[in-house]
Amino acid sequence: MEAFLISTGLVALAEMGDKTQLLAMVLAARYRKPLPIVLGIVVATLANHALAAALGTWINENLSAQTLRWILGGSFIAMAVWTLIPDKLDEEESPRFKLGVFMATLIAFFIVEMGDKTQVATVALAARYDAFAWVLAGTTTGMVLANAPVVYFGERILRRVSIRLVHRVAAAIFALLGVLVLLQVGMT
Repeated sequence: MEAFLISTGLVALAEMGDKTQLLAMVLAARYRKPLPIVLGIVVATLANHALAAALGTWINENLSAQTLRWILGGSFIAMAVWTLIPDKLDEEESPRFKLGVFMATLIAFFIVEMGDKTQVATVALAARYDAFAWVLAGTTTGMVLANAPVVYFGERILRRVSIRLVHRVAAAIFALLGVLVLLQVGMT
């Protein structure tokens, strides 16, 4: 359950102001059909994060504890720094598919999420917790928690939430996790 809760919280915080959140806003403004957009986000995230969690699980099973500790600690600290860098969605990344809303969302989200900080976080979390299903469920839940309100309420929410503060809190959590991993606190 710890893997689920930490995965959910970290991804939800890291996703604030991320390019996939901006993509959710673009899709919502363009299509004005929230349910297929949210469903597309869920399916794309499940697929993308399943690959990332599988990689994290493989890393956990195939690297020594010492190597894994340094990689994970460094990854979490790198995530802390990366979280402080705001994402921007380029106009070329705006989906211009002649597909339905669901498929356009699924494809756009899957592609935009490739190599994104939440995907990298999913790899690190799966490697850290060795709990594929809980990490996948948590990171997907965090993604939906961060993006569904944007799809439904868009700019009204973003005007009231300090993205800078959210990024700082997420960065602090990632940094703390990195330091704890490097110091072997709570490592089993």
